[in-house]
Amino acid sequence: MTVTYTARVANARFCGFSKLLLAWKGSIYKVLYKEFLAFFAMYTAISITYRFFLVDDQKRYFEKLSIYCNHYASLIPMSFVLGFYVTLIVNRWWNQYTSIPLPDRIMCTLSGGVQGGDEHGRLLRRTLMRYASLSALLILRSVSTAVFKRFPTVDHVVEAGFMTREERKKFESLHSPYNKYWIPCVWFTNLAAVARCEGRIKDDNTYKLLLEELNNFRGKCSMLFHYDMISIPLVYTQVVTLAVYSFFLVCLIGRQFLDPGQGYPGHDLDLYVPIFTLLQFFFYAGWLKVAEQLINPFGEDDDDFETNWLIDRNFQVSMMAVDEMYGDLPMMERDRYWNDSNPRPPYTAATLFVLRKPSFQGSTFDMAIPKEEMHFQPLQEISENLEESVTRNHNLALFNRLLSSAPSPTGFMGGALRRTSAQLRRLTRSISPDPSFSDAEDEEEESAGRSVGTAGSMPSGLGLDTTQSTICSCGALISTCPPLSDVEFHQQGERDGRGEEKDEKMVEKDSLVPKIPPPTVQASAGRKSPLALGQVKSHFCSSNTTNHSVPDFYSFQPIRDPAKVMTPKPNPPNSKEEAVSLLTVPSPEVSAFPENSERERMLAD
Repeated sequence: MTVTYTARVANARFCGFSKLLLAWKGSIYKVLYKEFLAFFAMYTAISITYRFFLVDDQKRYFEKLSIYCNHYASLIPMSFVLGFYVTLIVNRWWNQYTSIPLPDRIMCTLSGGVQGGDEHGRLLRRTLMRYASLSALLILRSVSTAVFKRFPTVDHVVEAGFMTREERKKFESLHSPYNKYWIPCVWFTNLAAVARCEGRIKDDNTYKLLLEELNNFRGKCSMLFHYDMISIPLVYTQVVTLAVYSFFLVCLIGRQFLDPGQGYPGHDLDLYVPIFTLLQFFFYAGWLKVAEQLINPFGEDDDDFETNWLIDRNFQVSMMAVDEMYGDLPMMERDRYWNDSNPRPPYTAATLFVLRKPSFQGSTFDMAIPKEEMHFQPLQEISENLEESVTRNHNLALFNRLLSSAPSPTGFMGGALRRTSAQLRRLTRSISPDPSFSDAEDEEEESAGRSVGTAGSMPSGLGLDTTQSTICSCGALISTCPPLSDVEFHQQGERDGRGEEKDEKMVEKDSLVPKIPPPTVQASAGRKSPLALGQVKSHFCSSNTTNHSVPDFYSFQPIRDPAKVMTPKPNPPNSKEEAVSLLTVPSPEVSAFPENSERERMLAD
């Protein structure tokens, strides 16, 4: 019988487990005392031999051997190997118990699902329940030594009443090299189908529920069989056993008390009895014994499963449920709390202390909040969420700007030229503002440049001549723009003396501004330079109305007249604008802008 001590430790008290140390049945003393006595006897024999039978030279050699063994014994990973192994054994032990088939669910389904108070209905329910019990008996007889000793042959099963003689003949006539515990389950399903045809099972839902419960029952029988067939790998058990035994064999020599007169470190005392070594053996070897006892809980140890008791209980309870208790109902009557909306069962004098405890309402039920903090506040006065939203939107805008300003390696020069063109336009407006050019148009150009840039970059020699009409990979015609070779940033005027003076000033100014070399990296397919969009205004350039379609996606139009691109156009004599080279970058030494608002907008951009 399994050793049960739950009631003895129901309440925690001072040295509550101490009373369990004196128990003998199922204790560690009963399991380990033989190994413990053998270890202590061998240690004593070696100690006596060292002290009384060895000469001085032999003693010195033995002392060196003892120190060597004690030094290297710690290299054996005892705690790790044993701890992991015992944890695996305990989990497997409990899983095997939960796999034992119990008939409780099947008997309730049979009692409510198979109708008929006559003898035939009673016979159906009892036979179905007996088939389920027979299947459980056959599998337990295959895995448990205690059950096999009780039912060593099929004749004993027949004599016990689990099987009739006709069923035995049918059982033995079915030849199979495998375990035949599943045959009663098949008989169960066949008989349930007959009951369904006869109308004893009223509907298909009840029939389905009955077969599902049987399949769960049969699955547990199968799981027990596989637990018995598939053991923990033998190599793991061997490693753990060798680790424990080799460790304590080394300890027989390494833990000996040596002569204190020799001055060995750690051997100042001679106690004769190795108390801590014996405790270490008791703990580690006892740990191994726990695994040895739990690895197969279907044996006959003190803590093994009581399989014979389970067979008796399950058979008696299941037969009572489907036979004597079928249709047996007590008379219904009103309970004693019929008119009480708040029923409270009584307490005995030993449990009156429960009434003194208040009912638990929740962990925050007794929390106290100051009255001044309990008033609702208008949402207009709560500015934290608004500030957080503004900060979040600002950070998101900054993050999107960083992403848009970080082009791919193939479109790096296109992004640089786009930013340069924007700075050139702002510089031009700051030097000679033109009322016809509005900020809204500037924003439209920049947004159009970004929308085109996100689709990819067209390969081009300068990153500037891809403004001609292009056919995309899907066959659609992209909007056309005049090539930069025909773009003029200033209107044509008469070249007089004043224009020549402004050209000289422009040359001097360009000498202070670094030039952007012609890019050699081709932009990725699909991107156009923002300087060459179709939205470039007429006061910046004179558009060329001729469209040039590019038949090849990766081809580009060469610059027909480099002088038109590299040579700035002079302003008319009456214009206040200064000519700015196309391929120049504004110098950081540019004078202050006319207005503070313009400077702040450029810094923000």
